[in-house]
Amino acid sequence: MKPQLAYQHPRCGPIRELLQIVGSKWAVLVVGLLSERPKRFTELKREIGGITQKSLTTVLRELEKDGLVERTVTPTIPPRVDYGLTRLGTTLLGPLAALTDWAIENEMAVAAARRRYQSSKKSR
Repeated sequence: MKPQLAYQHPRCGPIRELLQIVGSKWAVLVVGLLSERPKRFTELKREIGGITQKSLTTVLRELEKDGLVERTVTPTIPPRVDYGLTRLGTTLLGPLAALTDWAIENEMAVAAARRRYQSSKKSR
């Protein structure tokens, strides 16, 4: 059976919104890093590299809102805050691994297509 794409689904609006969040480059990186173990904000920021504090805060809040990430506050001075995947969040690892595998398998073909596209634009 052919998989139904999000834009073909009768509830495409909510599905599109969820895919927009979990498919963002930062969310994919955050979920991947949290698959190892729970991490603190600064650890995530350092390991991702190139993400602003605002962007990381936003993606963590969105993933928490959607039930994919949980925020645990330990009452110490200063308070310790850890982020980890929820049970629902771990179900996202399989689809992300499949997408990663596809990207790795097709990296050369996509690069060749991009070169062909660029050279065809130059000759127009």
